[in-house]
Amino acid sequence: MAPTEAAPARPLPSLRRRVLWRVMGPLALTWLLGSALTVTVATVYTRKAFDRSLLDDAYAVATNVELRGDRLAFALTGHQAAQVLFDHGETVLFAVAGADGSLIAGQPGLRPDATGRGEPWVFGDRDFEHLALRTVTLRRLAPRPFTVVVAQTTRSRSRLVGQLLLASVVPQAGLLLALGLWLRRSIRRELEPLASLEQALEQRDTNDLAPVQLTPRTRDIAHLADAVNALMARIDAGVQVQREFAGNVAHELRTPLAGIRSLAEYGLAQRDPSVWQQQLRRIVASEARASHLVDQLLALALADEAGASLQLGPVALDALVRELLLRTLPSADARGVDLGAAGLEQPLYALGSPALLEGLLSNLLDNAFRYGRPAQAGETPRVTVTAEAQGAEVCLSVTDNGPGMDAEQCERVLARWEQGAAALQQRGGTGLGLAIAVRYVALLGGRMALGAAPEGPGLRASVWLLRPAMQAPQAPPSAG
Repeated sequence: MAPTEAAPARPLPSLRRRVLWRVMGPLALTWLLGSALTVTVATVYTRKAFDRSLLDDAYAVATNVELRGDRLAFALTGHQAAQVLFDHGETVLFAVAGADGSLIAGQPGLRPDATGRGEPWVFGDRDFEHLALRTVTLRRLAPRPFTVVVAQTTRSRSRLVGQLLLASVVPQAGLLLALGLWLRRSIRRELEPLASLEQALEQRDTNDLAPVQLTPRTRDIAHLADAVNALMARIDAGVQVQREFAGNVAHELRTPLAGIRSLAEYGLAQRDPSVWQQQLRRIVASEARASHLVDQLLALALADEAGASLQLGPVALDALVRELLLRTLPSADARGVDLGAAGLEQPLYALGSPALLEGLLSNLLDNAFRYGRPAQAGETPRVTVTAEAQGAEVCLSVTDNGPGMDAEQCERVLARWEQGAAALQQRGGTGLGLAIAVRYVALLGGRMALGAAPEGPGLRASVWLLRPAMQAPQAPPSAG
């Protein structure tokens, strides 16, 4: 069975057209309702005016009915009655009937309508001899009960209603059309910045992430332009991070990869198995350094990208440090490092992000494990993590008993690719560990400094973070 073809997508309407219809639709509906109301009001009041004139004619006829002897008679001749009821645009008929229904004067067959109790007259509509008539039936009790019926054709009424409708609805329709044209022009003018934005983005080169220059006429378009430019800035920052990461990887991995290749080629050229084993151990060590470098480069790139979406909150620093130290103890024991902590007995909160705080402390510990070893042989390496409140800040420090650094070195090694004397001696560093820690501290809104250990030789890395207003703390990341 052949697959059915998908129906083509309907083209979306333009924003200009949608806005115009959204405005003109309610206006047109309002105009229609207003026109209907105008027609209704005109019809009602025109009918009232003509009915009042018709009732006056009925009273004029009734005043000419008199008692002659013992019967009623109409005092006017036919010519006189026609003059009394004259209308140059309508045909007017009348009839006068006694209480028993007998015709006293007027048009035969023009029968009166029944009136309600207590109502002296009643209006009605009827067809009489192929004429559409409006009638009024007037009942009088003196000198004897009798009924007067006056009927009139409705051509003038219809003509007047049509004229009122023409005089009111047509100008309104013209105004509505003029308003629609004005709105169309105004909407097109107001949306010109959107068209300019679309054109500017379509003509952009893929590598051009500079801000879009617009001259908006409204606050909404200005906000849209700001949002687009903010997005371009974030994309540009991400692209710069990616380019820097790619450049760093290409530059820094070239040396260890070349070393691994040289070691492998040298081993393959030898016949002695002991040389092979020695070269393999060197290859493993070189690969470990390269892996560590890649991990640090990734951490630095992620730190650079984290600034746009990072949200800081209260973190239980004492619990986070305890959990991280428990996970780090096996590594410290394997390295022969005496790992300790101080100041974690009381709850301590810091404004930050659990993931960044853990990454910061991990980098400081790794740096202390690698390069904070005592210069004297046989002395046990010690690393101590301390956390304490200092006014509006919390101080987190990592102290080792290594050779330490002078003030100039402490200032210099905080930059990327800079290494201390111990790292240069071991030839295993990359100069990124402390740079990553500095970037994490900047994202956390804190400050960092290196200095001498308070007791004896060694280096102390201190980080100061703000203390938050007491809120529900964020939980540290789980060990799994």
